[in-house]
Amino acid sequence: MDGQTITTFRPVAKLARGMPASDGAGVKLNRVIGTPELQDIDPFLMLDEFRSDDAADYLAGFPDHPHRGFETVTYMLAGRMRHGDNKGHTGLLEAGSVQWMTAGRGIIHSEMPEQENGLMQGFQLWVNLPAKDKMTAPRYQSLEAAQVQLLASPDGGALVRIIAGDVAGHRGPGDTHTPIAFVHASVAPGARLRLPWRPDFNALVYVLGGSGRVGSTNEAVTGGQLVVFGAGDYLDLAAADRQDGSRQQLEVVILGGRPIREPVAWYGPFVMNTKAELAQAMDDYRAGKLGVIPPGALMPHVVH
Repeated sequence: MDGQTITTFRPVAKLARGMPASDGAGVKLNRVIGTPELQDIDPFLMLDEFRSDDAADYLAGFPDHPHRGFETVTYMLAGRMRHGDNKGHTGLLEAGSVQWMTAGRGIIHSEMPEQENGLMQGFQLWVNLPAKDKMTAPRYQSLEAAQVQLLASPDGGALVRIIAGDVAGHRGPGDTHTPIAFVHASVAPGARLRLPWRPDFNALVYVLGGSGRVGSTNEAVTGGQLVVFGAGDYLDLAAADRQDGSRQQLEVVILGGRPIREPVAWYGPFVMNTKAELAQAMDDYRAGKLGVIPPGALMPHVVH
């Protein structure tokens, strides 16, 4: 991943932390994007991390709720989550699996944990759709851990999982309407990861755990921080020589996307371009018109 000529490392433009929040039927989570400090980063609308070993924090799950006008990406790191929709289709996410749901013109679905004890950890990212795709047919992509594109840094000190987008000449399996890149990287103590990054994409790093330094100015980062980068065409991340007791390496989620630069009208689970479109979405929801899901779209994930 260092084979290309390096031109400009991206500097750190902002460091932020998420805030405690509750969603669904009372799931406790950390809201990273979608807060007063960081309302959205076009095309990303929201990023939530859920992580707890107390079943009371997550067991109530996210019962039936509607969506229109954007995509949700759910990435499980521990535990299991079963998805269902208003047409009776179901699918199961396990650790390492991803579900990419294009709400498009509308669906009603649920997301429910399937275990009462043990660690539950994962993310949900909301990605906006451009106006031309707001009313596209809803669909799901179910990605197993084995389908994700795996790369290693030249020195073997970093493992990179490309879930979507083109990174370092390699493409992840996720098929997106809005051009984005979604990467999960693990960097061993003392190792460095340098990734080429599209200059027309913004760049974000969320630190899952561990500690290290990032960017052209080597800003120190620790678990729970979100890094927003400035302009450039390379990302630079280095893991600290010594990690804390809970993490043996620097674990990060790296996100980037091409800004849509369109008006956003947002109310709860609906994200459109105008207030009139929002009103229509609510009317359609009340009238039971939200979406037809193709049979088998929520293919079950493999249970090991």
